[in-house]
Amino acid sequence: MSFEAKRCGVHFDPPSIILVYIHSDTKKVRKRIIPVRNFSKYSDCSMAAERLKNHPRHRDYLDQVPQSQLEKLHVILRDHMQGYTMEHSLASFRLDPDEDLNKLDDEELARKKGQMDRLFERNRKRRDDPGFVYDLEVQFDRKAQEKCSWDDESDDGF
Repeated sequence: MSFEAKRCGVHFDPPSIILVYIHSDTKKVRKRIIPVRNFSKYSDCSMAAERLKNHPRHRDYLDQVPQSQLEKLHVILRDHMQGYTMEHSLASFRLDPDEDLNKLDDEELARKKGQMDRLFERNRKRRDDPGFVYDLEVQFDRKAQEKCSWDDESDDGF
């Protein structure tokens, strides 16, 4: 049997992952509700997503669903258990260039770095891509730079 995953979502009460898929043999659209067991507001979302993806009953259905998407759904479930709104959970997945990443905990920092890696790979130009230029030089407009005290004291030779 083969399945083609179409959509994934969460259900908060009881905590579960909802998968909408197409059964490849019959071409019927089906919905599978996968309960999330032994999960609390203190659980590790990446471990829970990996455990769910490797579960023998759900492995065939979740084969095409990326691990990162399952982790995201588990984070949404955990945030709901902690009392956060859906908007707060979804805002934690957006990349903010002004956000101070030094203030994040290890799990959140790893998630942000993973998002940045995916964004980099998506925008990356390879040698085989049309419009690839080997040695591209770009002139950026210089804005007014902030002066620092160590700028005034430094030698011009360095």
